[in-house]
Amino acid sequence: MQTKRISALPAVRVLGRTNADRDVVTLFWTASGLELIFTGSELWLELNADYSTMEPWISIELNGAWLTRCPVNKGASELCVFRNMTPGAPKHVRIFKDTQAMHDDPAHLLQITGLRYDGGEFLPLPAPACRLEFVGDSITSGEGTIGALAEEDWISAFFTAENHYARMTADALNAEYRIVSQSGWGLVTSWDNDPTRTVPTYYEQICGLAEGPVNAACGAKQPYDFAAWPADAVMINLGTNDDGAFHNPPFPGNDTTPAYKQRLAPDGTPLPQDAERLIGNAVDFYKKVRRSNPQAAIVWCYGMLGDWLMPLLQTALERYKAESGDKRAYLLPLPNTTQETVGARQHPGVKAHQAAAEVLTAFLRDVL
Repeated sequence: MQTKRISALPAVRVLGRTNADRDVVTLFWTASGLELIFTGSELWLELNADYSTMEPWISIELNGAWLTRCPVNKGASELCVFRNMTPGAPKHVRIFKDTQAMHDDPAHLLQITGLRYDGGEFLPLPAPACRLEFVGDSITSGEGTIGALAEEDWISAFFTAENHYARMTADALNAEYRIVSQSGWGLVTSWDNDPTRTVPTYYEQICGLAEGPVNAACGAKQPYDFAAWPADAVMINLGTNDDGAFHNPPFPGNDTTPAYKQRLAPDGTPLPQDAERLIGNAVDFYKKVRRSNPQAAIVWCYGMLGDWLMPLLQTALERYKAESGDKRAYLLPLPNTTQETVGARQHPGVKAHQAAAEVLTAFLRDVL
């Protein structure tokens, strides 16, 4: 058995937004990890992890099958990917972080420090047909895609990168993909009207919403290098939490942020000035995504947990296209979650993600 850093294994592909350090690969986001083809008989992951309240979970695929899922212990540990398999036979492995970046747990950390293996070689991976980026909230974090329907606890165990529309879409298109998402966050506010919890604010950083000195030292706040991984399409799946904010109590305010509320008019529609704020934020985010991804199709996906804000998003798209002349920006309705497709925590389940992936895959085949 020998152990090597990822930096010494150029055939191994690092998945997800991270810093340039391949000696210690920090996995910030949902579906970040490694992909490789290895011919040896035994392979282990060497890991380093930490958390206060939200432990990181990891999933392992072997030859396209979901083989392992488990939480990662604090500190240094190792995890068997496979052993006693046929020497010389290629094994295709994908390793995914199941858990999203955890803004509310500054200690949350997952790193791959090396691979330990017996004989064999790491073979070159085929180039992906395209690159896809997914930006969103709890839906795009895979929350509720595993666990019993009755589950309501907000814990790490109920996130997966496997039962997920982004993975399904990317696999159908033979694509590499990356995710930027945070449960409960939105376009103008979070579900509870906190205006500081907006995904677009952090889009241009590697993982700017990850707090704490360790995450900062790992490069979370650094600018993300879009040119190093040019996306062919960027999917934005935001609006669900803003819908909730309109119907929830005001954010009470704190020492740094005043009270805030996305408000309803007497007829139950968004108050005009608040509707205009949401439209303006959506237009601004289209512009930010286009600046960062000059060649990509931009697809705003919406509707997996209701489509109440669809008229405002449609107005935002039309305004953005009129102002920019951009002919590669779109708004795509996704199938709503039903009693038959719902998962844990009243979120879309695996069947809902499958339905969304089918619609999105067909759309991307036409525009890419």
